[in-house]
Amino acid sequence: MSGSRTVEFDESGLNTWSDAESFEVTRGRIAEYAAATNDPIIAHRDGDVASPVFAIVPVFDAMLVPVIDVAPMDIFGRVVHGEQDFHFHRPIRPGETLVARARAIGYASRSSGSTITMHIETRSEAGDPVNEQYLTAFFRNVDAGRTVGESAPPHGFDEALRAGEPIAVVPQHVDQDQTFRYAPASDDPVPLHLDEEVAKDAGLPGIIAHGLCTMAFASWAVLTEVAGSDVSRMRRFAVRFAGLVFPGDDLVTRIWKVKSANGINTYAFETTRGEEVVLSDGLAEIAD
Repeated sequence: MSGSRTVEFDESGLNTWSDAESFEVTRGRIAEYAAATNDPIIAHRDGDVASPVFAIVPVFDAMLVPVIDVAPMDIFGRVVHGEQDFHFHRPIRPGETLVARARAIGYASRSSGSTITMHIETRSEAGDPVNEQYLTAFFRNVDAGRTVGESAPPHGFDEALRAGEPIAVVPQHVDQDQTFRYAPASDDPVPLHLDEEVAKDAGLPGIIAHGLCTMAFASWAVLTEVAGSDVSRMRRFAVRFAGLVFPGDDLVTRIWKVKSANGINTYAFETTRGEEVVLSDGLAEIAD
């Protein structure tokens, strides 16, 4: 890769589970997350059941250690969230304690950087599966030199869908204080989302919205338009983070029907900021 830094990733760090992390789910925490993502679904805002992307909150601590086991610490200034893929067994509800663990399953060298793929699982205290997640971390201008292990399941967008009109178009607005509400609700204190000077020092025009906050916007657009606002029907929800979102932005989420088979309705979606796609390769699987 021209202009990239060559870095040796540690293959021995793959497929080693992190220590389990416990998380107590409260009604207030669910409601705070819903409010921080402008979620209009009453059951989420009242804390009766968690919205889909809330699933990232209980795993936040567990998912960090496996990346450090593979990539050297001195390149973490180049990392961005590349893709996120949730697979749901059931919704998260208040009053339960969840147990999360994570492992790195593979890394790959690409033309503009390198990726590490994480596999994260969340279970109940009794050991029953709640959800699985695949998180792809992208290291800009880093050359790992080779591809080892597994990547996340695919979720590409079929461009042929654009020949037809989307079945739903949902306008959305990012509030000026969105990042300051989302950071405590998600336990994500990264200063790029909170400190103008830090963001500008990183070459950005100002603070940027959390990618998972934008993903949460897309999730409630899908739920309200094609799932009757019922989170228990969602089986999978995946995106690639393709562009930056800023406080005050107006977004649009467009949804296309792909197919129905075996009781599952599959939808493709994307979220745009003006002409720019900020969430691409969106995939949602909704049970009948």
